[in-house]
Amino acid sequence: MSEQAIGVFDSGLGGLTAVKELIKVLPQENIIYFGDTARVPYGTRSDKTIKMYAHQDADFLLSKGVKLIIAACGTVSSVASELYDELPVPFTGVVIPTASAAVKATRNGKIGIIGTPATVNSSSYKKEILRQNERITVFQQACPLFVPLVENGFISADDPIVKLTVERYLSEMKKENIDTLILGCTHFPIIAKAISDYLGRGVTLIDSGKETALYAANILGNAGLLNTSNTIGSCKYYVSDTVEGFRKTADVFLGKSVEYEAAHINIDKLAKSLK
Repeated sequence: MSEQAIGVFDSGLGGLTAVKELIKVLPQENIIYFGDTARVPYGTRSDKTIKMYAHQDADFLLSKGVKLIIAACGTVSSVASELYDELPVPFTGVVIPTASAAVKATRNGKIGIIGTPATVNSSSYKKEILRQNERITVFQQACPLFVPLVENGFISADDPIVKLTVERYLSEMKKENIDTLILGCTHFPIIAKAISDYLGRGVTLIDSGKETALYAANILGNAGLLNTSNTIGSCKYYVSDTVEGFRKTADVFLGKSVEYEAAHINIDKLAKSLK
């Protein structure tokens, strides 16, 4: 079972930032990624719809025989926490590892959280932070325009649209003198420079993809599921919308040095066949 793949899913392509970190941390592991690009974004949908999509995404990965599933999506991690108990393989979202890293990083006890509306409305990161340290003060801000900005290639820290949007969302949080900011969506690290430039060097940004990759390595190690072969693992990518859209934006998330090819699946048709 140790040579089976790690399954990763997200509402779109932002979860590829987690895949990039997994490749760094666990280069010998095989990875299967599913981006539900036909139904992105999840963050503005109802809890019921998000849970339905999350279970369909997980079922697809299970059909591929994965040994671990990662919801590289702050929205799913926040709303569909029942996956921890319902899946037949180990599962992790991004909330617990990311919140833990933020608690360790803060010096003045003021942590900011940015995410999709669904993530922020759930207060999942806030609850986990306060569970670990109730003395911390938490500030939250929904940033619904960040995902479409990234998905459409508006990522430069010098882009006036990006700068204006960052300022619009983070101006109030900046006044609160936070010293740590959780990037509560895997799309957000792509515009981390613009965020950091606005908040200043004194604010530590916590990348949910990176922290989740490290957390996943611990899960596999504790379960005796690490791939101990000396070969470099393979990555397979699936999307629910056109593969052309994947090719156009994958460089942004994975880096141009990574080789990739995506296959299309009809997630609605597949969901019916897996029932």
